Amino acid sequence: MSASPSLVPSLNDPIALTAWIKAEAHALGFDDCVIARPNAQDQLPYLKDYLEKGHQADMHFLAENLEKRADPTQLVPGTKSIICVRVNYLVERPEPRHIPDAPNQGIIARYARGRDYHKVLRGRLKTLSQRIREKIGEFESRPFADSAPIFEKSLAESAGMGWTGKNTLLIHKKTGSFFVLGELFTNLDLVFDTPATAHCGSCQACIDICPTQAIVAPYQLDARKCIAYLTIEYQGIIPEEFRQPIGNRVFGCDDCQLICPWNSFAQLTQIPDFAPRHGLDQISLLELMQWDETTFLTKTEGSPLRRTGYQSFKRNIAIGLGNAPYSTIVIQILEQALDWHDEIVNTHIKWAIEQQVLKSKAISK
Repeated sequence: MSASPSLVPSLNDPIALTAWIKAEAHALGFDDCVIARPNAQDQLPYLKDYLEKGHQADMHFLAENLEKRADPTQLVPGTKSIICVRVNYLVERPEPRHIPDAPNQGIIARYARGRDYHKVLRGRLKTLSQRIREKIGEFESRPFADSAPIFEKSLAESAGMGWTGKNTLLIHKKTGSFFVLGELFTNLDLVFDTPATAHCGSCQACIDICPTQAIVAPYQLDARKCIAYLTIEYQGIIPEEFRQPIGNRVFGCDDCQLICPWNSFAQLTQIPDFAPRHGLDQISLLELMQWDETTFLTKTEGSPLRRTGYQSFKRNIAIGLGNAPYSTIVIQILEQALDWHDEIVNTHIKWAIEQQVLKSKAISK
């Protein structure tokens, strides 16, 4: 469905063109659309401080292309305006300010249970670009979705899509933070939106709830401690101090969002692609541990889960089983798994077996 035909866009009328683009974006299923200036120079000091503290862990790409991050016109020459969009991804509204307790399940972050959001956003941004072209003729544009050196959160924030919360996520007053962002860089003269005000106040629920205390101060996240980083980006042996706090989170972590008061207003997605695939919203750790690599590749096709890779995914599941309630079946499955994985995964499997044995001894006392 297209936007109302009564809105006739014209390159000579930036106000009408901007309104038409926003209407078209909503018609395509985007939950918000704002227009940002191509300038993020104010973010450089924060990023440099983040890097100096080592909070980026081994995500070395964050130290690259700093000038392009600060000046989007260096990334895409000729950029005059950035169309920022967001898409809600919840298919079921969680209980407000509640962390579910399901120790035998493999908990996967809600954004990753369906189709890869990169594909969802880029596809719709390309369609938006094509619809604009059909109305006004040729223009320059380039879509992005967490796929280039862009301060996408700060650009969206600068145009009123929300404010950066103490958990470092973008929060919107009417819909919380369960959404993903995308951008369409353009050479169009559009009307820029203005920033929103911040509303975290004295609340620090996200800081208090973080299982690994990765939010080391308001608005400061140390990736070296973050479960999302450890279970997705990090490929090595997870330090023992974080294994029990990780619990049964096998891909990402939603705790700082689930506890956030603003997510009491979280909105559901309009896009079927975010619906969980293969029962990933309620799948057991034991079932996941028995996936072979072919099963993993089949069931994660077109999914964000591919990012972590098979061996690291099994590493995370092993930690979850170590933290699960004692079960002879869990120990049996873990012992069988030792023959099928690399040394990094086996290190975690052996730890998990040790944890299960300790629980067995505690029960028998």
